[in-house]
Amino acid sequence: MTDPGAPGGGRADGSAPFLVALDVDGTILSWDEEPPHDEHISPAVRSAVAAVLAGGHHVVISTGRTVLSTLHVARELGLETGWLVCSNGAVTARLDASVPAGFVVEEQVTFDPGPAVRLVLGGIPDVYVAVEDLGQGHRVNRAWPEGEIWGEQTVVDVDDLGRHPVTRVVVRSPERTREDFHELVEQLGLEDVTYAIGWTAWMDVAPQGVTKATALEQVRRRLGVEPWATVAVGDGRNDVGMLEWAARGVAMGHADDVVKAAADEVTGSVHEDGLARALERLLG
Repeated sequence: MTDPGAPGGGRADGSAPFLVALDVDGTILSWDEEPPHDEHISPAVRSAVAAVLAGGHHVVISTGRTVLSTLHVARELGLETGWLVCSNGAVTARLDASVPAGFVVEEQVTFDPGPAVRLVLGGIPDVYVAVEDLGQGHRVNRAWPEGEIWGEQTVVDVDDLGRHPVTRVVVRSPERTREDFHELVEQLGLEDVTYAIGWTAWMDVAPQGVTKATALEQVRRRLGVEPWATVAVGDGRNDVGMLEWAARGVAMGHADDVVKAAADEVTGSVHEDGLARALERLLG
């Protein structure tokens, strides 16, 4: 880990601030082992994030979640200012308590969802599909299970799902395993998009070439943070680019081998407060 006190300027003590990019699900958020598997942020993680902020560093939440869902997590962490990278890099927002929404979208990258939606539903007709309505919720092919997507749900037909450019498409198959779903998706041959499959039979589809890393690089430039002063922590396949982008990429202990191979170090699992341990090491 590069010394947080290395020259670079930006904090009251003359040392350089870090940009610390944090994934949400499985990194910031843990879940109960027993049903109903409620999500929560542990006291250790809350304390560690507060210490990073108090040290003058930038905490940037970087997630596949929508900006609405991410705003909820930011508030839970006590973040009042700063940046959010959402929808796997397709949406970059700035926290702003002075506006009713609580955030301002600074950049969004959209794509035509029609081809991907039609291909997925043609090959796997029983899946749930949602396209993001930025700042509102989702248009869906049928009502999703409670608690799986954030914001309003509007059920529409397939043509309406692909009628307008969007920042993200989400595909979910609760009845299938991750492995089964991954095999089916590979057979579809999705083109001209970037997609990532999560821990469950869940897939995020984003504009081609857009990742958490591409958005974080723009945030780094806006903040004037040196490339050597970047840290990222994550656990999923959609975090691989982010971990490789950061000067110090940290994989959570429960991440799979592909994610760990992209990282510079591995911390504890989410149930072991691995994020808190990684942030404590950053502060030295």
